[in-house]
Amino acid sequence: MGLPLPGVEVALLDGGGRATTDGRGEVIVRGPNVMRGYLGNPDETARALEGGWLHTGDVGYFDADGYLVLVDRVKDMIIRGGENIYPKEIENTLYGHPQVLEAAVVGRSHAVLGEEPVAFVVLREAGSVTPVELVELCSTSLARYKVPRRLVILDALPKNAVGKIDKPVLRELVATP
Repeated sequence: MGLPLPGVEVALLDGGGRATTDGRGEVIVRGPNVMRGYLGNPDETARALEGGWLHTGDVGYFDADGYLVLVDRVKDMIIRGGENIYPKEIENTLYGHPQVLEAAVVGRSHAVLGEEPVAFVVLREAGSVTPVELVELCSTSLARYKVPRRLVILDALPKNAVGKIDKPVLRELVATP
């Protein structure tokens, strides 16, 4: 994203809602150009502007040069056995395979660990790679707890009205036994 604009403060909150400068956290901003609220929705405004900061819902970190780097969305984060998993990291690994056209990762409920990652993939050419091969690719590039526990190949990923991958629909698919 870059450096904050003059007059705009940017900070990160850890999982406990405390300001942090170490590692990743939810991006919050405040300044004269930040929205005042949602029209006709005081409850949502109070949640979004808690403590006088706009809670963006984005997860990011500051690099060594002070640049803000966004890595994912808070609502997409998967928590498995106390470890935070950012779906974008798994998706980027899957995109590293030349036959992967699209990839999306969501969490599904797990009785012991809380959640576990499930990947959905669209291939450039049907049958060109198997789910086992794609999980193996993840195994060589990611920490063990981040490797998808299930990988589903689809003809197309569901999209919302603006053409973005519709992760709520994918979450519904993994919630169905």
